[in-house]
Amino acid sequence: MESTLAKLAYQTFQQGKSYFGLTHKTLSTQLRSLVAPPAQERIKPIETRTLLKFRERLNDLLDTDWKDAENGVYPSALLFDNPWEDFFRFYPMVWLDMPSTWDRANNDRFYDFGPGVKTEGYPKYYARTFHNQTDGYLSDRSADLYDLQVEILFNGSADPMRRRILAPLKQELTKAGIPNAPQTRVLDVACGTGRTLRMLRGALSEVSLFGTDLSPAYLRKANQNLSEIPGELPQLLNANAEALPYRDNYFQGVTSVFLFHELPAPVRQAIINECFRVTCPGGVFVICDSIQRGDFSDMDVFLENFPAMFHEPFYKNYTEDDISGRLVQAGFEVVETQVHFASKYWVARKPAEAGVAA
Repeated sequence: MESTLAKLAYQTFQQGKSYFGLTHKTLSTQLRSLVAPPAQERIKPIETRTLLKFRERLNDLLDTDWKDAENGVYPSALLFDNPWEDFFRFYPMVWLDMPSTWDRANNDRFYDFGPGVKTEGYPKYYARTFHNQTDGYLSDRSADLYDLQVEILFNGSADPMRRRILAPLKQELTKAGIPNAPQTRVLDVACGTGRTLRMLRGALSEVSLFGTDLSPAYLRKANQNLSEIPGELPQLLNANAEALPYRDNYFQGVTSVFLFHELPAPVRQAIINECFRVTCPGGVFVICDSIQRGDFSDMDVFLENFPAMFHEPFYKNYTEDDISGRLVQAGFEVVETQVHFASKYWVARKPAEAGVAA
């Protein structure tokens, strides 16, 4: 009975987030059509049957999320971990930010940053306003709004998609005889505001956690978010993933969530090579990112609409890229790939006798 009530609470919680996201997008779309309509329509229409299938896959994702918690992959408290304080503080700012976002989108102003935002020293592919969001990834304001904006975008499913890395990570660490203990080190590459690290701490309570990101603002937000939870504080470093500041074979586990679709193809390979270098022999690397073309053929229209709606210059190339081939090129063995709702996962192992990628 207790489990049934908990599941009902979880379903209600997720449905509320889903309906909220849909309502927000409907209202904001209607408002934009009145005050800042795009010069030309870039979005392809979506059939009703595709939307129904979309909803069915979302329900499958939530069912998997619940079962993993029920099976002890992570504590059920993670299912309800929501930044309510940030929601009430920053949701009004999401609306206030929309006119400038629409202006950038309508006028292709991809390098329009606010006063005081420094872009010097960052790779050219990074110093841009991804998603047309104010200041890209380079301001505290952007960091404050990011998690809320992503949850709205994915109708409340961003965290359930992130949590899909936890089961395969734990399984592969267990198979390799790597314990949930302080001597085990797990790195989250491009950790952003720390949402994935919060989940890793919930699933792997004793391991030593590390995170890197290019944005000092997002790392400040991550430090704030991670200091709120029990356990040892993850070690965060401001670093480019193309040159990770760790010695060879240092981590038993490496993760990366929602990074690779925002990278040019050569940079994807460079970062995968670096992840191979810092992963110890027998260690595991788990990637979570967008689905790709052909994973669900009926959802290809979403893949075409996404970069048209948001500034995602490398997304189309990503959707056609052979990530498994890139992992093998670096030296990994691809254990499996998974697809959940709008996200895809690669689980790769570094061979026990592997050297370091060239």
